[in-house]
Amino acid sequence: MNQMDLQIGRRDGDVLTPLLETPFHPRLEALDLNNDWSVWSGFKAPATLSDEELEYFAIRSTAALFDISPMTKYRIEGPDAEAFCNRLTLRDVRRLGVGRVQYTAWCDDQGHVLDDGTLFRLGPRLFRLCSQERHLPWLIDSAEGYDVTIADESIEIAGLALQGPTSWVVLRDAGFEGVEILKPFQLADFPHEGGSVTISRTGFTGDLGYELFCHRDQALGLWDRLWEAGSRNRLRAIGYNALNHARIEAGFIVANADFVTSETALRSDRLRLPDEIGLDWMVDLEKPNFNGRRAIVKAREKKTLKHILVGLEVEGNVSGPLSLIYHRKRKEAGIVTASAWSPILKKNIAIASLARPYGEKVVDDLWVEIYALRELQYQKMMKRVKIVPRPFLKLDRRGANPPGLT
Repeated sequence: MNQMDLQIGRRDGDVLTPLLETPFHPRLEALDLNNDWSVWSGFKAPATLSDEELEYFAIRSTAALFDISPMTKYRIEGPDAEAFCNRLTLRDVRRLGVGRVQYTAWCDDQGHVLDDGTLFRLGPRLFRLCSQERHLPWLIDSAEGYDVTIADESIEIAGLALQGPTSWVVLRDAGFEGVEILKPFQLADFPHEGGSVTISRTGFTGDLGYELFCHRDQALGLWDRLWEAGSRNRLRAIGYNALNHARIEAGFIVANADFVTSETALRSDRLRLPDEIGLDWMVDLEKPNFNGRRAIVKAREKKTLKHILVGLEVEGNVSGPLSLIYHRKRKEAGIVTASAWSPILKKNIAIASLARPYGEKVVDDLWVEIYALRELQYQKMMKRVKIVPRPFLKLDRRGANPPGLT
């Protein structure tokens, strides 16, 4: 064993599993000034590349480019693909036309949320399901009796998120003619290097934005095509920290951050029904049976829902991630799952999971316990919170058709 192994705690016989690199890694590595990498589904992903504030403001002021290749991507294809997806997810897939995208979620048989994600309808019998966590065994088991094939194409398909008010200009200048006619949650294929790139008007920032998918062999060419056009439009590559800041402002939730997926929960009190994490609007009881339907209906009828996910405005300007929420400064009521200072709103905002009746019937006299580092000592602060609707920030340009600079 050498000195380096001793320093990082390796032992003889340890199996080293290196992080995978996405198809865009060579470009990201060249731009990386901080060497600040995180782990995303086994891939090496940047937390920040240069300056987190500048990366955030690129999302809100110009255009930002983010590597979403580590996102799990499943190809679902076959004569029963629509029926299978309709049985699997909460929303009615029969209403999802070809060339459209649906934000959705899926549950286990007890109605607990397995994950949320996006469902792309690429053809009459072809779908792509994108999610935070991996679900291939669950999908294959659930497909019993359906004439479908399910394949994990997470490594094969590279992805980029292009977000911000000038994102459509970058695409136009990069030669993607007609991209401006895409409406929110619409997709289309565009020529690229003898093949095609799928561009959807979707994103995770609450801003005008697009997501682009291509084969990994075409990835660097796609990056260079966008980067050259973006140099005239102040395009900036960003890491996850800036994206996370924007998604909090947009009120979006993240699996195993704002809720624990049912496959990873170690305790039963960590499980969540859709209604307990703000996804009740997805549940379509008019469509045929779907996974978890009976349990969801029963919880509603018997009023046994135990939790609620809410938006908060917090006093002051110190965010408190994973801070406890109290009623009247004494009774524990819940926990902050995500928080940030919003430069646009000039407010301290947070997403929190509360135990009912807090957040439902009891909405006043709620406080958050924050520990802030002051001159090398942690200071406890009790700050008043107010429950407010999500999203915290709503931008007209996100839904503008055609897109513009509003």
